[in-house]
Amino acid sequence: MSRFERMRGRLRRAYDSGRASARARRVDPVDAPGEPDIPSGPATAGAATTAGPEPSSAPHPSTASQDDADVPHALRIAAAWSWRLIAIGIVAWALLRIVGTIRIVIIPLAIALLLSALLAPAVGWLLRARFPRSLATGVVLVGGLAAVVGTLTLAVNEFIRGVPELSEKSSQGVRQIQDWLRTGPLHVSDSQLNHYIDEAQTWITGNSKTVTTSALSATATLAEVLTGTVLVLFATFFFLRDGNKIWRFLVRLLPVAARWKVDDAGRASWATLGAYVRATVLVAFIDAVGIGVFLVIFDIPFAFPLAALVFLGAFIPIVGAALSGGVAVLVALVDSGPVTALIILGAVIGVQQMEGHVLQPLIMGRAVAIHPLAVIIGIAAGVVLAGIAGALVAVPLIAVLNTAIRRLAARTVPDTPPDAVVVASQAP
Repeated sequence: MSRFERMRGRLRRAYDSGRASARARRVDPVDAPGEPDIPSGPATAGAATTAGPEPSSAPHPSTASQDDADVPHALRIAAAWSWRLIAIGIVAWALLRIVGTIRIVIIPLAIALLLSALLAPAVGWLLRARFPRSLATGVVLVGGLAAVVGTLTLAVNEFIRGVPELSEKSSQGVRQIQDWLRTGPLHVSDSQLNHYIDEAQTWITGNSKTVTTSALSATATLAEVLTGTVLVLFATFFFLRDGNKIWRFLVRLLPVAARWKVDDAGRASWATLGAYVRATVLVAFIDAVGIGVFLVIFDIPFAFPLAALVFLGAFIPIVGAALSGGVAVLVALVDSGPVTALIILGAVIGVQQMEGHVLQPLIMGRAVAIHPLAVIIGIAAGVVLAGIAGALVAVPLIAVLNTAIRRLAARTVPDTPPDAVVVASQAP
């Protein structure tokens, strides 16, 4: 080794030693080597008093500066939570605005997912019977559409046949109410009744513009419904035929480390959605049959349309069954009087109690168990955001999110997919 290299090595060691000493002084300036000890006693206290206030303690490891250390810990935590919650709120508000803007597309897609979850087992049966995938999907979709159209046709025809009789009985009911107002405890005179009727006619005349505007908006809504129906049919067909490919394509867009976890959560959520839809259809069918039997026994008009209404209303948990059952009670009141209406009301309440305490826990099980408060809040939010369609989609969306979040938050590693290819590097 030359003299120059030895000299460079000494300089390097001296430089490293100096850096270590300076770093030690910054960490503990009192006990740093080479510094004189500070004597304790009255002189020191006086000097400290004369020189100024005692320096603050070192900042907490969670703070970035001495200024942060001067702020109370609870206030710093509250501020950290506050700005994060504000950021989450802004993002949620933006998402809701986007969803509200394109709800004419999102709602049909959500309904198509529900229909796909309902019809997927039938497509699977046909595939196991050696049907081509496109043919199996077409047969199931056309069969389901034919069943829906046939049911609606029967309900509408029965409703049209029974409207004249119901109108006559409604007129009789109105006259009975007028007689009761005259002879009952209220003792309303004919002049007062005529005054109230005139006020109602004046209100209708004054709001004719509003009625016309509502008719125009109803026409626009009908166009949206037709557009959404076409989108639902096309989306359902492709979800049933290519749903697995679409899901794998979406999963491949994610980082490699997250793909298996997201795939596991997505497939579990799809199983939950299928279980929810099939259980809801079965529960709705039982409700419709139970209430329809009582309507037929007591010879209530529109028994089949009312049963169909109960079936459709059961897809909106808690609220839908109550509303559709209320319509059946009103028809029974107009047609057969208060005694029959009370009997139908008891039948509706009994069927709903059986649904809530027997059918829902037994059929759905714990896989899609949701707290009633979450159901009510979800339905209310769905109605505010998207009306009846939002109420229809809200509860299955909550069930899917519940399953997905639980799977993503679990610490267990999902099973390896059967078609996964694992490549191991060879040892050198």
